[in-house]
Amino acid sequence: MMNLPPQADSAFPSARDEARVANAPTSSPQTEDPAYRLAFQDNDFLLREELRPVRFQLELLKPDLLLQEAGIKSTFVFYGSARIPAPDQVAALRASADTPERLAVVENLARNARYYEEARKLAYMASSQPCADGSRELTVCSGGGPSIMEAANRGAHEAGALTIGLNIVLEHEQLPNSYVTPGLSFQFHYFALRKMHFLMRAKAVAVFPGGFGTFDELFELLTLVQTTKMAPIPILLFGRAFWEKVVNFQALADEGVISPEDLGLFRFVETADEAWAIVCAATTEQAAA
Repeated sequence: MMNLPPQADSAFPSARDEARVANAPTSSPQTEDPAYRLAFQDNDFLLREELRPVRFQLELLKPDLLLQEAGIKSTFVFYGSARIPAPDQVAALRASADTPERLAVVENLARNARYYEEARKLAYMASSQPCADGSRELTVCSGGGPSIMEAANRGAHEAGALTIGLNIVLEHEQLPNSYVTPGLSFQFHYFALRKMHFLMRAKAVAVFPGGFGTFDELFELLTLVQTTKMAPIPILLFGRAFWEKVVNFQALADEGVISPEDLGLFRFVETADEAWAIVCAATTEQAAA
């Protein structure tokens, strides 16, 4: 990602100044017509299909500039389901189950509710505890929504640290959780750019049980590291029982579609303490390299 230099003094008016002049009260058929608007102030124009490349670039650039300005250099990314309840929500979820089939699903969600607290604890540790070598520059980043994402932002917030939320426009509105730092709460249209921003500053990734979205994020990350498009980082899969039930990683190696060494791209963990120890060990190794 390009780092833009500070703007030098210019003999020309800034875009902000020009916009102020352009917005001065006028009244004529010419000035009232949309064609007369400055292009960068014309939302109808910016939303045209032909402007997709411009919107794509803007969505890449805006979060990057704001994160630079906030001094965010390294992140600890948390992926996971938007449906796993917090422990104190389990009773109400069970009460809402109106069929035996639904109750069975609820019990599975309830079994994974403990990961809400593990995500919260890990985010708190990453935001407040230095590793043994004294290093700690990780800002917790999540998808900004509920459940595991909320737990991650909550842990960082409780530690008094900045925390990032990368939300996305969905048909069923997903508002940012209340623990995301307001100036670091972003909204995306493009999934691809959102995933890029997750990883641009990532120094570790914790992946909790989740569905299609979590799988998409995890397997893109594994592919990037496997193909050396991205440097190796700790990839921590919480809940061996869940992951080995839903994905037969060993079978992929046995079938020859991945290498046996690719199974070492990630680690199974169960607790925040275990995960943080791995992250700190990796940080120490990188510093010594």
